[in-house]
Amino acid sequence: MPVRFILLLLMSFFWRSAAIASEPVVFADKSQLMQIGKYLELYADKTNSLTIEQITGQQFYPSEQQVPNLQISPYTYWARFSITNTSDLMKLMLEVEYPTIDDITLYEMLPSGEYRATRLGQFQAFSLRPYKHQNYIFPLVIPQNETRSFYLKVKSGEQLQLPIYLGSETKMSAKNTERNFIMGLYLGIILVMALYNLFIFITIRDWSYLIYVTYIICVGLTQVSQQGYTFRFLWPNNTWFAMHDTVLIPVLNGITAALFISSFLHAKEKYRLGYHLLNAVIVLYLLNLIPMFLDQFVIAQIMVQLVAMSGSIIAIFVGVKVSNKGFVPARFFLVAWGIFLSSVCIFVLRNFNVLPYNDFTYYALQIGSAAEVTLLSFALANKINIYRKEKEESQAHALRVSQENEQLVREQNAILEAKVQERTEALQSSNKELNKALNGLKEAQTQLVEAEKMASLGQLTAGIAHEINNPINFVTSNIKPLKLDFEDIRSLLRRYESIGQNGNVQEQLADIERFKQEIDIDYVHSEIDTLIKGIEDGANRTAEIVKGLRTFSRLDESDLKSVDIHEGLNSTMVLLRNSTPQHVKIIRDYGELPKIECYAGKLNQVFLNIINNGLNAIKMKPEQGDESITITTRQVDSKTVSIGIRDTGIGMTEKVKEKIFEPFFTTKDVGEGTGLGLSIVFSIIEKHHGKIVVESAPGKGAEFIIYLPLNITGVQSHSS
Repeated sequence: MPVRFILLLLMSFFWRSAAIASEPVVFADKSQLMQIGKYLELYADKTNSLTIEQITGQQFYPSEQQVPNLQISPYTYWARFSITNTSDLMKLMLEVEYPTIDDITLYEMLPSGEYRATRLGQFQAFSLRPYKHQNYIFPLVIPQNETRSFYLKVKSGEQLQLPIYLGSETKMSAKNTERNFIMGLYLGIILVMALYNLFIFITIRDWSYLIYVTYIICVGLTQVSQQGYTFRFLWPNNTWFAMHDTVLIPVLNGITAALFISSFLHAKEKYRLGYHLLNAVIVLYLLNLIPMFLDQFVIAQIMVQLVAMSGSIIAIFVGVKVSNKGFVPARFFLVAWGIFLSSVCIFVLRNFNVLPYNDFTYYALQIGSAAEVTLLSFALANKINIYRKEKEESQAHALRVSQENEQLVREQNAILEAKVQERTEALQSSNKELNKALNGLKEAQTQLVEAEKMASLGQLTAGIAHEINNPINFVTSNIKPLKLDFEDIRSLLRRYESIGQNGNVQEQLADIERFKQEIDIDYVHSEIDTLIKGIEDGANRTAEIVKGLRTFSRLDESDLKSVDIHEGLNSTMVLLRNSTPQHVKIIRDYGELPKIECYAGKLNQVFLNIINNGLNAIKMKPEQGDESITITTRQVDSKTVSIGIRDTGIGMTEKVKEKIFEPFFTTKDVGEGTGLGLSIVFSIIEKHHGKIVVESAPGKGAEFIIYLPLNITGVQSHSS
């Protein structure tokens, strides 16, 4: 019995509510705006496919709310209502003050039984709206004392409410002008705070200010997006952006908020766990973009709200932790964030119909966010005072330290002066010893260079002696037979001189003829010519060797002279003729070279050392074949010549190439080289302001390329 009574009571209450809700809206006072939400009858189309013809036969339920709250839903909602116009106005305005509805269609049922449909929403360009306003405004023509029925079809991926106003165009415009004015004040505060903090960033280059500027801009964009101003003014023809910005902009707002909180609270240094939690919030916000790009608006909106709620709690938690560590700006943050969260709570309670839909709840978020950015700007400005105080304390500390250091300096000066004097005397003594050591090193260096020269001279002496001995032996061996031939000719001459002095002339001539046959006078003449030519060849060869030695040594040219490089190369090869194995071919690839200015004797020593090393490298090959030394000369440009000396010897590794010009480095056995040859070569070329390049590989021979200036005097004057 009690159960039946309760059911009857509930049914009677429902019927009474339905009767009230089904009453038409009576518009009588044109000086007032009416909210008609409680007059609506609602129906949820869970199929999202019903047409106006099909919907008229469905059972609607009364709204009972001044602003119906349809929550976040994937369904299509229908609202049914009637309007009776008892005023003297025929043209009325119906406004749905919720600009984020994706698709909204108003069906007006005409007396003829037909209907007129007006479809708006963010799915189509803003320019197609009959009234250029962010809210959805429908013009209604209802004659006086007539009643018209209407159906309103709405669908949205966001939070869906139906704050519907009915009134004259004048009153509707006045309300919207007031809304625009308040939004303008809000945007003015946002822009002032953004420019103020941007100016501070440019002044002090603290990145937390730039992060805060981006956060302020995202906060402002979030509010104007919720109010529909972004679609109206920023991207009126971009429907994709209009339908997605209610997710995209809050995501950017949340990310910049987390970055700013982390930077403002110095979470990385003061609370490491909080720093990681805020980074996790950023990652969660980024994940919201996945369902957004997949056009899963309901899922994206729910995720955004969940992440926003979690992020707000984490922000308060981190702020409390950092504040407990004595960080004063964290207290400013907690106050500002608390005010903002209070406004969010008011907004949420309005959405759940706990608080009424009025001007205060309508502007709660703008008031809260404006207060938040202002307080946080003051907090950031306070950081400048903290920096100034820290700087003053640092300067005072530095002054104290400077004064203490000055006192210490005065006390130390006397000690330092005595130590400096003592050290000066020690340095002077050391300097004298170093000078002695330097002189000794110079003498040792001179001796080593002379030793190298003597070693080279000793090596040349044996070869030159052998070269000179051959033509001299040739001369001496020809002298004795030449004397005998001359003696025969003298005997013949004496016989001719004795003709007619005694005896018969005919007999004497016959005797002479017999003597000529006896000594074979024709052979004697031929032999004399041959012997004299042999002596002449020996003398010429001796003169050539002496000339080569003279050209090589240049004893009469110790100063800079213009010389022919080819003469120096040829004289060097003459001196090395005896040291050159017979199977080694000397290839001269000479180019057209002008005379160059150089120290001729020293340059010849360079050629000697390099060619001699090449011959030694060939002799060290385990298997001998067709070996060669190739000498190439070229004029590189108008100021430089090159001399290349390439051998077919054993070559060098990279490690050996790096050390060949170091003093005392040698690859020869102990006692066979001083290791100074190429070191002297390097110093001589350096003295000529030239350079030497080595190209070699094991088993592929080596090539030394020398680059010399044509005019060494010009190079010296330019470098000085």
